[in-house]
Amino acid sequence: MKTKIRHLIAAAAFMLPLGAAVASEGGPALEKAPIDIHDTESLQRGAQLFTNYCLSCHSASAMRYNRLADIGLTEDQIKENLLPPDAKVGDTMSIAMGKKDAKVWLGAAPPDLSVIARSRGADYLYAYLRGFYRDDTRPTGWNNLVFDKVGMPHVFWQWQGDQVLKTVKGEGGHEEHQLELVKAGTMTKLENGKANTVEFDRRMADLTNYLVYMGEPAQVKRHQIGYVVLMFLGLLLLPLAYFLKKEYWKDIH
Repeated sequence: MKTKIRHLIAAAAFMLPLGAAVASEGGPALEKAPIDIHDTESLQRGAQLFTNYCLSCHSASAMRYNRLADIGLTEDQIKENLLPPDAKVGDTMSIAMGKKDAKVWLGAAPPDLSVIARSRGADYLYAYLRGFYRDDTRPTGWNNLVFDKVGMPHVFWQWQGDQVLKTVKGEGGHEEHQLELVKAGTMTKLENGKANTVEFDRRMADLTNYLVYMGEPAQVKRHQIGYVVLMFLGLLLLPLAYFLKKEYWKDIH
């Protein structure tokens, strides 16, 4: 029996690195997303992008418009810049398109994005938003580096321009897929054959930042409360610990 257990442990130890290697080959390496949920200006820009470009197809049923006051927007600013004409400031971010109609028109109902950042991760979303490339085999004419055969069109293509997929030899002779900008957009530049995507990347970072915030709107306030609680406990317990130490070691010192 002990011999069998040892064999099982050895097999598990052998499979762990193999599983990690398979997982690493499942997709491209994801760049770290520049997320800062305390940057209210970035969150405001991201909220504007989301309501203007994403909310026409994707709902966010767990988020209300009035929660945007938590990122520094007034009710008037929400009404004037972000609220649809037929919606109220206390409504959830829903869409008029029904799931059945969406399936007929688009082939599948676009997912609700309320907690997409919690399920996919910020790095994935940041790479996805910047990972569209031209692909004539797809119905929309677009594909995505991190979501192969994606059904969603590239809604920011005028900003980013056209990218194409290139296959190059990586370390160890392995083939790697990379994107190359071949036609600049309004927020990108081609300078001496090199792509400058700083402005576009910043806008996609703002949108990703907002999606992360939307997944848990209370996290900023939760962090603030946590700091206050830790400071309070530190100020409360430090004197007690000091006098307890003096009492405990009084016969020695």
